[in-house]
Amino acid sequence: MNWLAHLYLSEPEVEFRVGNLLPDWVGPWEMVGLPEGFQRGIARHRRIDAFTDAHPLVRQSVRRFEKPFRRYGGVLTDIFYDHFLAAGWNVHSKEPLGEFVQGFYDSVEQVQRHIPAQACTVLEHMRAGDWLCSYATLSGIEMTLRRMSHRLRFPFDLAAAMAVLEEQYEGFREDFEAFFPEMKAHVMEG
Repeated sequence: MNWLAHLYLSEPEVEFRVGNLLPDWVGPWEMVGLPEGFQRGIARHRRIDAFTDAHPLVRQSVRRFEKPFRRYGGVLTDIFYDHFLAAGWNVHSKEPLGEFVQGFYDSVEQVQRHIPAQACTVLEHMRAGDWLCSYATLSGIEMTLRRMSHRLRFPFDLAAAMAVLEEQYEGFREDFEAFFPEMKAHVMEG
């Protein structure tokens, strides 16, 4: 799952929410010593990722990618699943997506002094570009994949995987819609 799903699956406290994003942005040594609220969010992030990575429906989505995209299939699936969450947000939440996301953006200032500078930078860019709401559109997903391509160690155009999403849109959507209730139940158990 990517960032929107991690936030959706968080407890409402800002420390927990930011903690649930931190493992994607900073190394483990940078999270040591953060207050308890962050630690609980970090633990939730790891629980979500472990469940996601081992789930047969997610693996089915990853198998939808052929070379050269298969190598990045897990990352691409995470992004695609955030698209389906954002696009169908009203099925999952009574609070409109824009309000949910803006509430998160507004709350981040409360905790910035506690988190590594690198994470603050990501959060600032996220807010400035409204990344989380942009996931609801295919053009937003394409922009996300372009940004991610610049961070890869070796040059690769992740945005070219949009063709795979468009060709197999219903298959990815069905995978997500079957998987996400199981993910929510798993999180509620923990």
